[in-house]
Amino acid sequence: MNATNPLTRLSALDTNTVSDALDFLGLPGATVGLRPLWNCPKIVGRASTVQLAPKQDAAPTVHLITPVVARIETDDRVLVIAGGVEGISSWGDILANAARRKGIRGSVIDGFSRDIKGSEAIGYPVFGRGVTMISARNRLVQVDAGCTVTVAGVTVKEDDYVIADECGTVFVPAEAIEDVLDLAERIDRRQAGMVEAVRAGRSVESVMHDSQFEAIKAEAQ
Repeated sequence: MNATNPLTRLSALDTNTVSDALDFLGLPGATVGLRPLWNCPKIVGRASTVQLAPKQDAAPTVHLITPVVARIETDDRVLVIAGGVEGISSWGDILANAARRKGIRGSVIDGFSRDIKGSEAIGYPVFGRGVTMISARNRLVQVDAGCTVTVAGVTVKEDDYVIADECGTVFVPAEAIEDVLDLAERIDRRQAGMVEAVRAGRSVESVMHDSQFEAIKAEAQ
């Protein structure tokens, strides 16, 4: 077993490689549609989950997500926000400033964000489905946190691992992280060798033959 911190190992990879490892292991985790909402850096961390839902009444309530941000005390967290509604903001610059102050690494939203320039101005990464100007106030409410959520069709639990970059967002179940990292690192090394082989003049047809990828799969078994 590799004794290096899993977050350090995960940070050395990209979403493509982690997605491939999940594929080989038959695990879900890769999402479609959750992209960086500004030209933000990669984020890697542990999930702090939030469940949102449409608000059913006009009674005043604590603003969504603020209780979750307030109670975070470690610097390894990524907010994973489920239950967003098309065209309605689930995130904004005031929350981004509060999250930045608490050392939160970024937000992944199965929904939309407003005030995206505010997040960009402080270097706070936000991944999601898109940008809007429409406020969540009286439209969305937080109904749970620290719970199991569904994000872009993927089940995510509190403390699962998150990696998000320019290609999208991938979640890794906490109980599978060692197996996924071991395989992803092998894939990364093999694919680097394949690139070098092509650059050296070897036929791309042979380099990318299915048998080459089957060899990776065999290593995982």
